[in-house]
Amino acid sequence: MALILALDFGGTKLAAAMTNLGSREWLRYERCFSPANADAKTDLEMMRSLIYALLQDTKPAAIGVSFGGPVDFTTGTVRLSHHVAGWKNIVLKQLLEAEFGVPASVDNDANIAALGEHRFGAGQGYDSLFYITVSTGIGGGWILNSKPWRGTAGMAGEIGHVVVNPDGPVCLCGKRGCVERLASGPYMAQDAREILFKEPAKLQGQRGKILTELVNNDLDLITGKVVSEAAVKGDELALNILHGGAWALGVGIGNVANLINPQRFILGGSVTKSGADWWSVVQKTAHETALPEIDFDIVPATLGDDAPLWGAVALAEFAL
Repeated sequence: MALILALDFGGTKLAAAMTNLGSREWLRYERCFSPANADAKTDLEMMRSLIYALLQDTKPAAIGVSFGGPVDFTTGTVRLSHHVAGWKNIVLKQLLEAEFGVPASVDNDANIAALGEHRFGAGQGYDSLFYITVSTGIGGGWILNSKPWRGTAGMAGEIGHVVVNPDGPVCLCGKRGCVERLASGPYMAQDAREILFKEPAKLQGQRGKILTELVNNDLDLITGKVVSEAAVKGDELALNILHGGAWALGVGIGNVANLINPQRFILGGSVTKSGADWWSVVQKTAHETALPEIDFDIVPATLGDDAPLWGAVALAEFAL
């Protein structure tokens, strides 16, 4: 039975898994978090360790790779990572094929996750869908006419850098008010920290009180997950930030619906676990932004955190 090796280079974590061709279950699975000061060399060394822990003297027939950043799919070259230093024009496909002697395919994580959900998850039976990952960053992947659509230079789907508030805060990309700047986990955490540093919770009444209690008053420990937890517990500051992110994402989705008109939007990533209130704001805003004649639905990814890995499996199968 042919073995498929699936790899996922994320912004904060690395994962690797192996399955048999045609199977829907992992044979083996390994995951680890990247250190705070990780760079491309660190990521590659850690991923090699995961791979060899998986292989155990076996050899894959093909390798599929999901990468959290822009990728030239035709050459398998990682253009850069917005979150991990050193990933600039790294020929990842070539490196893997040279070491393991089998075909390797590399694509952007959102494209890969879209392929995974279309093949194995919430996109089964749909010939047009847009997958959006809402996590460390925000990106999108297209399936049109039941095939991946990457755009001329492989940059299609970058909904994270759609501007929804031109007067908003500056994003990592240099523009103001991008969806990613308002709706991604790290940026929501950054906004919470900045507000609390300027105006401590004790001066705001109940605003931020729960948020600061969750981190024992150490504001450096605030993450997107903590903001979500505080919002669920009713913290007004956390709710405002979370709703602002959900609004920004909803505006982006509504505009995409107007422009391309896919049947389904599938949302995955850690921020999508923020609760029913977050989902309600996204849904309401998206449908208010889109034209009333446009019909679409917005659903959670069913493959969860494994969507990029299952997409990598589907990508690898194309090489066999």
